[in-house]
Amino acid sequence: MDEKDRKIISMLQENGRVPLSKIAEVIGFSVMGVKKRAEKLEKSEILKIRSMLNVEKLGIKLAVLAVEMESAEAIESTIERFRNCPRVLRFFVTTGSYNLFALVIAEDYNTLESMSLEKCSLRNQKGIKRFEIYPVQDVYYSPYFDINVIPEKNLEKAPCGVHCASCSRYVAERCLGCPATIHYRGIL
Repeated sequence: MDEKDRKIISMLQENGRVPLSKIAEVIGFSVMGVKKRAEKLEKSEILKIRSMLNVEKLGIKLAVLAVEMESAEAIESTIERFRNCPRVLRFFVTTGSYNLFALVIAEDYNTLESMSLEKCSLRNQKGIKRFEIYPVQDVYYSPYFDINVIPEKNLEKAPCGVHCASCSRYVAERCLGCPATIHYRGIL
């Protein structure tokens, strides 16, 4: 990456819909030159342009889960099970005593609580030695996150394999269900 690439990236990070002509004007390239640079950055997987949602405006709750797993195999298995979970934004593997962190979302605190108690919870996975959940109170710098919105709710079971309709918290309306299923009652 050179200075021009960094300027293109910076402008797209500020506004992913900025016209290429505006970027070209700022960096002194032709529109085609900017387009080729941006495409090269995308092709090399340095840059990905994606829509992001404002969690504050939507009332979305964030939480950080800290998990101590007993083995690398347990970490891999957990990450794989939740690979397509729309509530898990990111996993982070670390070298501390908590060796797996997750950034998760929920529409309300009841649903967030379900994510730490029920069958769909990271807490209920094999190989967990210790589990902590830290609801996020304030987000600084930017409230925008890349949340996976699933337009067609056509799954009977959640991607993790759990059936929401058989969950007691879902039945008691203390959880909105998985955003990927036909049972989902939330805004995503």
